Amino acid sequence: MSTHPTTINAPEGTPFIEVVREFDATPAQLFKVSTDPALVAQWLGPRDLEMDVIEYDVRPGGRYRYIHRANGREDAFRGVFHTVEQDARIIQTFEWEGAPGEVCLESARYEKTDTGVKLHTQSVFPSVESRDAAVQAGMEYGIRDSMDRLAELLSGDKS
Repeated sequence: MSTHPTTINAPEGTPFIEVVREFDATPAQLFKVSTDPALVAQWLGPRDLEMDVIEYDVRPGGRYRYIHRANGREDAFRGVFHTVEQDARIIQTFEWEGAPGEVCLESARYEKTDTGVKLHTQSVFPSVESRDAAVQAGMEYGIRDSMDRLAELLSGDKS
């Protein structure tokens, strides 16, 4: 498995969260596991949750919706893909259905490096308060576990 760390930056007093992680893969490989619904279900979210992908239509104007389940609880998420550039960039909205109207704008950029690909993501929340609520809800744990699971999937290590 990759030993690259995940960097999460959530500057105080801003509505932003930035995540950076390098992977031992190509931009094409990272793009594929980020856009194929069957593969997304294998890494998105903490490993202690089950995930059902209801819809995942990765194209400009395409929609997505998925549900995470654990201990009798369900959390549904949805959004719309706005920009999809093969192996390079995706811009989408993100909304937790438990907080309707709190829609984030998210971007993911795939940067080729000498040894692989670096994923840069940025989430822009509608307010500092909604960003702070996401941080307090434990998003860091979910992000780190997702990035580790993504690295495992890309390396073929399912441990």
